[in-house]
Amino acid sequence: MSDDTATTGQRAARLWLWSHLALVLVFLLAPIVAIAPLSFSAGSFLQYPLPGLSLRWYADFFGSDFWLPALGNSLVVAIPSTILATALGTLAAIGLWLAPFPLKGLVTAALMAPMVMPIVVVAVGVYFSFAAVGLANSHAGLILAHAALGAPFVVVTVQATLAGFDRTLVRAGASLGANPWIVFRRIMLPLVLPGLASGALFAFATSFDEVVVAFFLAGPGQRTLPRQMFAGINENISLTIAAAATMLVVMSVAMMAAVEYLRRRGERLRRGRA
Repeated sequence: MSDDTATTGQRAARLWLWSHLALVLVFLLAPIVAIAPLSFSAGSFLQYPLPGLSLRWYADFFGSDFWLPALGNSLVVAIPSTILATALGTLAAIGLWLAPFPLKGLVTAALMAPMVMPIVVVAVGVYFSFAAVGLANSHAGLILAHAALGAPFVVVTVQATLAGFDRTLVRAGASLGANPWIVFRRIMLPLVLPGLASGALFAFATSFDEVVVAFFLAGPGQRTLPRQMFAGINENISLTIAAAATMLVVMSVAMMAAVEYLRRRGERLRRGRA
């Protein structure tokens, strides 16, 4: 309905909704907007107005033996866990899509459990399970735990992409003599790739930003960046934490933009196929 044909009541309702939306956005974004300028402060304290502008805290981050190993640990854990979560989540989504069976809903719920369970409960369960087999205080343990946390996101995004997939394409490939691997690589993968990539980005963000499981599983040699940020807040408040937080925010925004791009690309592919 255009503004020309809307009644006064409809315009008032629309204004009321937009004003509440603006208030919600301000409430959600205010902490982020407040912390970012502090990372460019020339001072040494969390204060406004800023005493001046400087990049000293970014230089401190990239030149510090306290922060760089934590960043390296985050990447060492996030990249393999993303690959593992993407592979397992994609296979699970395709399996659920291809093979209907009586307990399909129960299996789907079990796969989604890490996404909906309280993270503290997951962390405690993972700690006791992994400690019994020697995976606590190790990169391997963190990678496996983060892969389990990221896999549900891949399952959801790939299943959403498969919802519009034409099953006759799979049967046509098989009827022409292609084996299941060829059918997946040449027919399915190009069409589900946007959803797969979106799930991989969510899995990477989940691993890179995760802190609770890292508190339970990470030893001194496996401290990730978010874990180190919490340690820095407890031990010595420095504006380097603001610089690290700002970089994480920028990374998250870039990932959201990439996910939106992939979503639109997937829609264009589905419209083109239709």
